[in-house]
Order: sequence, then C-alpha cells, then structure tokens
Amino acid sequence: MSERFSAMLHSAQQGRAAILEAATWAKPWLFAGHRLNLTVTKETRSTAQNRLMWSVLADIAGHVEWPVDGKQQKLEAEEWKHVLSAGLKRHQRIAYGIDGGFVILGQRTSRMTVAEISELIELAHAFGTEHGVRWSRTSLGRDVPDEVAT
Repeated sequence: MSERFSAMLHSAQQGRAAILEAATWAKPWLFAGHRLNLTVTKETRSTAQNRLMWSVLADIAGHVEWPVDGKQQKLEAEEWKHVLSAGLKRHQRIAYGIDGGFVILGQRTSRMTVAEISELIELAHAFGTEHGVRWSRTSLGRDVPDEVAT
C-alpha cells in the first residue's frame, strides 16, 4: 500500500476517473483508521510563464530607472519583481526593519496561479512600454517576428 496518491486534473472527465482511482486507493487506508486529506488548488504558474516573467523583468531592469531612497537608479530584476507584484495587488504590507528603515512584504510569485502570473506579466508589459522599454524577443513571446522585437 503506497502512502501517497497524487493526480493532476485538467478537466471534469479526467476528474471523475482520478477520483474513482483515489477512492480505490484510499479505501484500505480509511478502513485501517487513517485520515484522508484531499486538497484542491488552482494551478500555479508554468515554467514558460516563469521564463517570460524573468525576461520581462530583466528588460525593465535594463531600461528603467526608479526612485529609491530619493535617487533615480536602476533596480535589479528581483527588485522589479517586488515592485510590480506589490502593484498588482494594490496593497502593500510594510514592516519595520530590524535595524531601522522599512521592508515591503511582497507576494511570492511562485505561489501565484496561472491567471495571477498572467496579470503580473501584463502589468509589467504595460509598465515597461509606458517607460520606453525595448523588449527582447523572449519578453514578447517565442513566435514574435524579428521586425516586432527590434
């Protein structure tokens, strides 16, 4: 008897078969007095979305200066991720730093759903376009003609 059962469902028809398989798997465990925990979650970002997001963030980092500590400066892609993900939610949590100052507590993009990461990428594209970013081919998508990316 395996201690773990996992199934990725993408449609209602797949769901029915997987649920029947899970019930068959779970039955002996339940009869033995064990508990069954079923977790249903939305799918998180894909590898392709992650690559696109980091390409977009790198392009923004290479082109846009932003005010930090009262001075215009370039931010790293990771820092842009924090700025844009905070902007996506339109709510920022601020904590005091242990040695003074403030820390903005952003949202982890690794926990974002497919829809949320799509929103973040769309926001980043809009922001970058407004600020004159020249997008690389990878930031525009894989099938973009050369003339669009230049």
